Parts: sequence; C-alpha cells; structure tokens
Amino acid sequence: MRTISAVRFGMVLSSLVSFAFFAPGHAQTSTTVSIKWEVKSRSRLFKNEDDFKYMADNHGRNGVLADEMALATATNGNGWARRMASELCLDDDGQLLEFCTRDYSGHDASDRESIREDYLAPSEHRIGVRADGASAGALCTWKFLTDDKDATAVVKKDRPCADEVFDRVAYGKTTRVQLFVATPENAPPSATADIKVRDILLVGLGDSTAAGEGNPDRPVGLADNGFCFSRFFTGDVGAYYRPNRTGYHGNRSCADPNNPDDATNWANARAHWMNGECHRSLYSYQLRVALALAIENPQIAVTFIPLACTGATIKSGMLDRQLARERYCDFHPGHPCSRWVPGQIDTLNNILAKAHQRDKNRNPDLLLLSIGANDIDFSGLVANVMIDHKSAEFGIFKKAGLVSDAKTAAQKLNGSLPGDFADLRTALKRLLGNKLERVVFVSYGHPGLHDNGKSCPASRQGFDVHPSFKIDGDLLEATSEFVTTKFFPRLKAFATCGQNGGCRSPDQDRMTFVDEHQAQFESHGFCAQAEDDPAFDRECFKADGGSFKTDPNDAQADPMACRLPASSFRAYLSRQRWIRTANDSYFAAMTYPTELPVNPANIHDPIWGATSAVYGGAMHPTAQGYAAIADAALPAARRLLSLPTPQ
Repeated sequence: MRTISAVRFGMVLSSLVSFAFFAPGHAQTSTTVSIKWEVKSRSRLFKNEDDFKYMADNHGRNGVLADEMALATATNGNGWARRMASELCLDDDGQLLEFCTRDYSGHDASDRESIREDYLAPSEHRIGVRADGASAGALCTWKFLTDDKDATAVVKKDRPCADEVFDRVAYGKTTRVQLFVATPENAPPSATADIKVRDILLVGLGDSTAAGEGNPDRPVGLADNGFCFSRFFTGDVGAYYRPNRTGYHGNRSCADPNNPDDATNWANARAHWMNGECHRSLYSYQLRVALALAIENPQIAVTFIPLACTGATIKSGMLDRQLARERYCDFHPGHPCSRWVPGQIDTLNNILAKAHQRDKNRNPDLLLLSIGANDIDFSGLVANVMIDHKSAEFGIFKKAGLVSDAKTAAQKLNGSLPGDFADLRTALKRLLGNKLERVVFVSYGHPGLHDNGKSCPASRQGFDVHPSFKIDGDLLEATSEFVTTKFFPRLKAFATCGQNGGCRSPDQDRMTFVDEHQAQFESHGFCAQAEDDPAFDRECFKADGGSFKTDPNDAQADPMACRLPASSFRAYLSRQRWIRTANDSYFAAMTYPTELPVNPANIHDPIWGATSAVYGGAMHPTAQGYAAIADAALPAARRLLSLPTPQ
C-alpha cells in the first residue's frame, strides 16, 4: 500500500469537508460573517424615515454645497424642503414637540412602525442590522440581549440573511446582538456585536443668518397677474404693480370699493416657514450641519433644537424676548396670539429642564451660534445703501429708526456690544459646564462683494421691485470697508478672546470660531452673475431697473416686462449670487411683517410695498450660501464631537 503524503491527506480531508458542507440540506456559511448596524432615521427632527432617506440618498462626498446644487437641479428649483416642511417634530406654530410620533419604513408592512418617541430625552432608538458576508439564500436568526437582567431576549428567526432586520434598542445601554447563520440558536453564534447608540444633542442659536432667513421651506406662490401697492404722498398716481400671490382673489387694485380686500385670503397664500415667527428654515446652515452629521455617521442619532430667530440681538432675542417677524394668528380669530418670541436662552433652559425630568444627564453636546449683526443694526446699514435718499420712503424709514450708517454702527460695535457679548458668555457658560469651547461661533458671509472681493457697483439690477430702491455704489463701498475691516475682526475677537475681545478667562470664554466661508463669498455677493444663471434672472431682472411694466393697465394683467411669467421664477435654482436681492426676497417670500413702527392701513399700503421686498431675506444667503457656510462649520463640529471626517 502506497503511503499518502501529508499534503495529499490534507487535500482529501478538505474535499470531504466541502462535500459535507455543500451537501443537500446544508446552507453555505462563511467564516468571515460579521454584523453591520446603523441607526434608522437618525436626523430626529424628521418625522418620516423616507424624508431622511431622500436627503441621505442625495448626499455625496463633495460636501453640502454640492448636495444643494444637485438637489436644485433635481427639484427644478422648487426646493427639496417643501416635501418635508409639514412633517417635522414641530407643532402647527413651529414650536418643538416634547413628544413626537415618528414613522419608520421597512421591507414590508410588518417592518414598518409608527412610534411616539420622547424627542428631548429618547429612551430607545430603532436600529437595522445586516449579516455581512453570509451567502445568498441562507437563513439567519437574530438574538438581541440587553444588559438589563430582567429583560427578555428578542429573537427574530429564520430571516433571509440578505434582509435588514430591525429592532429598538435602549438608549444609554449596551445591546448584544447575536447572529446565527443556518445554525440553531442554541449553537455558538456566527457573529456578535455590541450596540450602544450615541444621541448627540445639537442646539442652534442666533439671528437671521442662523435661522436661514431668505429661504422659506415653501416659497410663496406667484400669480402671473399684478397686485397694486401705493406710494407715499402720491395717491393713485404713484401706484405700481408687482406679481400677485397665487390663491389671492380679493382686491388687487389700490382703489376699487366694489372689490374689497380679503386680508385672511392674502395671509393664507403666504410662504411657509419651519417657524414663521422667526423665519426659521430647513435651509439654515445649522440644520444642514445637524443633517450632515446624521447622514455621515450611521451609528449615531442627532437631536436638533432649532431656536435661532430673525431679528435677534443679544439683548432682545438671546437674553430676553423679541418681536415676532410674522404673526399668522392675527388672521385667525380665536387662535392664541403673542407679538413676542421668548428669549432663546430661557427657552433652551426650559427645554433642558423638561429633558432632565427623564434624563438628568441630557445636556447640549454642541451649540451653533451666529449673532452680532443686528446689534450694530445691519438692516439699517442695508436700508441706507439700497433706498434712494431723495425718495419719500427714505425719509419715512429714517424717521422710524430703520436707517443707519457706518458711523452709528461703529459706535454700537465699540459701545454696547462688548458688554452684551460678555453677558451672553455668562449665560452660555451655565449651559456648558463653565467652558465655551463647544460653542461654534459661525461668522457671516459678506453680501456685497464679487469678482474676488470687489465691492458691488451702483445698480438697480435685482433691486427694482420697489420704485425707490437702488444700490448706491459709494455708500456700499464705505459700508463694505467697515464690515471687512472693523465688524468682522471685532466679532472674531469677541468669540476667540483676541485683542479687545473682553474675555475675563480666555481658557473658559474662548469659543470655536468659523469664518473659512468668507473667502468664497467674495465672489458670490448680490451682484455676482454668470452665463448659466437661470434664464428668468437673466431676462427678467434688468440691469437698468426696467424689470416691470409701468403702465398700470398693462401691469394689472401682467406686471413683468420680459416674455416670461412671474410664476416661472424658481427660488432654489443654482445662481452665481449666494445673496438674495430685494427682487429675490419678494419673489420667494413676499413677507408682510406684523410688527412695524408704523401700522399699515391695508394690504396695499406703501409701508408694506417696501417691507414686503426686504423682510423676506434681502441681503441674506441663498440656500447655496447657507450650504457653503455649513461646509465651513462641519470640520469644527466633527472635531469637537470626535466624529470622523468622511473619506
């Protein structure tokens, strides 16, 4: 008998094992089977997992700005936020819900679930697990065991190994997952994994730039016919027509006693915001940072608390109450209505107090903050630059205190703002263990630059929605110089405890500062243009200010001087300019602010004619601009949260 070599014997043995392994009745397994898991619908502000999936599926590797530009194309400029604007963990007034019913998707009806969750202090999270490396056609059994000795193990038997399997795991505890591939569950598991979800509490604070002003979640619908506004001291002679709101069927002329105004109908046709009182938007850089972190990191959840509010200053808005931007309840009798928005710090303290009732360790992991522009009356600086000083409107607005200049702004920058910022630091330190490193202070993008930092010239392009508007090039250049050389550096000194920053203890008072986006904004101010800008913008917003018909008979039927109807304007198409012009503001939001120094008489009032063109976000970033700011803020957020940078 011939002797079999050791090598030959090994080959025979391997063949026998393989025959037994693949014989009928045996499923193929692999020695490299592992468990992959992720948190489902992990941007917790979204009620519906399908909405989160939509944003995750449209997230690439080139950043939030690239995502926004792709979504602009995919939605034909109508905007992605409209699909989910009414499906958030907010009530009808845009206030955060303490408990929120969230809908999860799955393979079939048995996998889908609708669960009422504690939004502020979650007790559990839904996860999905997969058998990575298991052969196609094999059956898997899953066992979920918590570290709670009294808990019963959850077993999901004989599931196709290719399918994702879902369960809910306790927050703050470790769940051991065991996977059995084609073996009984009393055999040793094919793979195990310990799962512990990290839920990040991220808070957004600040002013209009923090809130996302200029970008309603659902822009106002524009009708192709005209709507009349009066002018000061001119009567019917000075009346002019601009695009009407879709759905408004009341009086469109400035004087027609047989066709009365319908203010309620007009209000119901308004733009939709995540929060109308504050013009809070899903397009804000703060929301985009929270969303990007959730998409990038499959094994965390992000609970976002949005509190930023248009018009906020440190004193009025952050530390104390402020006036609301819009009050829809004015047009709905019986609905509770307040002209005030509570201070953001007090609101956050109340929210955390509720969360601490269920989880005493629930505290902010990160604060995003932009504040300071309103403290030096930035809107007054804008009014000074864009309203013709010879017009009646300029005199009215100046008398009402709505116009400012660089000299007055400098006085506030060096006078009251340092003390106010010190008070803000004190309030924030109480929330963050007496150290402000986890406050990410995000500075502003300059709105008035183009062509690598040149100041925008005198023009009416994008600003002829109101007859008195025009950009004064000399005033803009002087204001731009103040913003660049005085305001931006001083703001950075406040946040980073630089020279004249006013910090008592730099180690405790120093915030994490972000301004890398400012270099990009130097070529994307309100006057920036490109050949591939939307056709409507190129054809209908005239460089000479002749965008609208002046004959009232023609303008009442169609106010546009170009061949395109007003309804073809798309607020969310990509543009070279990342700053909303006054025309953009009117065409996207057409805001009627309900708290003004002078009360308008009716919906055709000259005050509303002027304010409806600016209070919806003129001189604020577009969705692209906010996306660029989010890209700048994300590296700091990842570092402070010890999260990886996507490859």
